[in-house]
Amino acid sequence: MKLKISPVSKMLLLSITFSMSLLLVRYRFAPTEDYSFYPWNIFLAAIPYVMSTQLLKLKKINFLAILMLVIWLLFFPNAPYIITDIFHYEQRLPIPFWYDLILVISAAWNGLILGMISLMNVEKFLLRHLKPIWVTICEFLSLLLCSYGIFIGRFLRFNSWNVLTDPRSLVYSSANHLLAPQNYQKLWVFTILFAVMLGLIYFTLKKLPGLLEAKNK
Repeated sequence: MKLKISPVSKMLLLSITFSMSLLLVRYRFAPTEDYSFYPWNIFLAAIPYVMSTQLLKLKKINFLAILMLVIWLLFFPNAPYIITDIFHYEQRLPIPFWYDLILVISAAWNGLILGMISLMNVEKFLLRHLKPIWVTICEFLSLLLCSYGIFIGRFLRFNSWNVLTDPRSLVYSSANHLLAPQNYQKLWVFTILFAVMLGLIYFTLKKLPGLLEAKNK
């Protein structure tokens, strides 16, 4: 059976290939571990996209659909999380400064677009079964939880799989964040601002097809 790859998936594969090619060329001239985390991070970022594309194939909300949604939500922060890898960007001779800049930006783009398209897929699935207002609420909550996950992943070093491997620590930390928010101002300011940024990006991307259609009329 011939494997069918959608045009969107082809573009995503091309974009990821570009980033990985930059990394391979970089390693050829500077065989160090600099930016060696990108293959793993992009793999994690691809999980919510793959999960969302499979979700679209389901006709109704059943146990499998709910399981896919849970897995998607757990791994969703791993996609835009790559944006924060810009913290690792610095001059690393003999590689030119500008070369690493292109690498970091392209990797951040991959994570961002994988996450945004996966959310669009989830939205499309939910619209089949829920009223638009509830779907919109789910989108905002997803972006908020995503931003919270990015913070605890970047600064508290939690991972998506800690839900299974170390749920006690994760629940304890999250409970403290919710019950005593005044003690975690940095966390909540970051979470809210990052969620607003992702929301602006997401809803802007959703408007682009309409802009193109208007120009073609």
